[in-house]
Amino acid sequence: MPSTLELCEKFYGTRDVYKLFDVKKDASEAEIKKSYYRLSLKVHPDRVEAGKKEEATEKFKVLSKIHSVLADPNKRALYNERGVIDDDDDDSLGSKWLDMWQKFFKPISTEDITNFEKNYINSELERNDIKKAYLNGKGCINYMMNSIPFMSCEDEPRIAEIVKQMISSQEVPEYQMFTNEPKAKRDRRHKKYAKEKKEVESTKDKKAKNKPGGSSLEQQIALRNSERQQGFASLLDRLEQKYGNCEENDDLFDIDEYVAKKKSKAKATPQKKNSKPKEHKVKSGRVTKETAK
Repeated sequence: MPSTLELCEKFYGTRDVYKLFDVKKDASEAEIKKSYYRLSLKVHPDRVEAGKKEEATEKFKVLSKIHSVLADPNKRALYNERGVIDDDDDDSLGSKWLDMWQKFFKPISTEDITNFEKNYINSELERNDIKKAYLNGKGCINYMMNSIPFMSCEDEPRIAEIVKQMISSQEVPEYQMFTNEPKAKRDRRHKKYAKEKKEVESTKDKKAKNKPGGSSLEQQIALRNSERQQGFASLLDRLEQKYGNCEENDDLFDIDEYVAKKKSKAKATPQKKNSKPKEHKVKSGRVTKETAK
């Protein structure tokens, strides 16, 4: 049976586990763990096509074995000194590689999301996301709502202050679309957000009645995103985000307002008056038509 290093060379083209994990020889446990997470996501059997599952399984086993070696000080020291990996304990790993994955990558809970939100708000990461969204959307707040995690209408004043500071320090250019946003556009966005928030709350109540134990994580995430990021629930907003055409059409579409305008326009359009009947006259022995004056 091929050794771990032989399989490593076969599947990844190298016997150097540090090169495979793209870390230095004195890398910390956290750095190794992060690299293992990144690599294993690429080859996990559940993330590949049916025809590639068998090979992906073997690749994943190799990564799991290498990670277990680098995570153990004694085994890592042996590899560093002699360049070998002890495969005698493979049986203990063997069929338990999937269990290792599940223990290593814990399921995400709503509590995790809430904690991440608390750490994200007012962080350097959020500031970078605000700057990126502001520049990419050229100041379009609708675009920013779709791009910045957890951003809602309630966050607009706080984010506006952050952007103004960036403008004052000449970190970003000033876009009139942001600093002088029309009130009508802002009101439409807030109205749409309030409407969707009410719909989300109604949906959550219905789901809570149907499932006393609570909805699935996927449903909770979907509801939270709908509540906190009003653009994700709208097809038009998703198209706006995809094509990024904020300069030409950056207003939120309100169907009620659209119908009202159409009706108002129809009433205001005057009806064309019927033209006067044409008279028939005889000219040079021929009957001709002439409009009566």
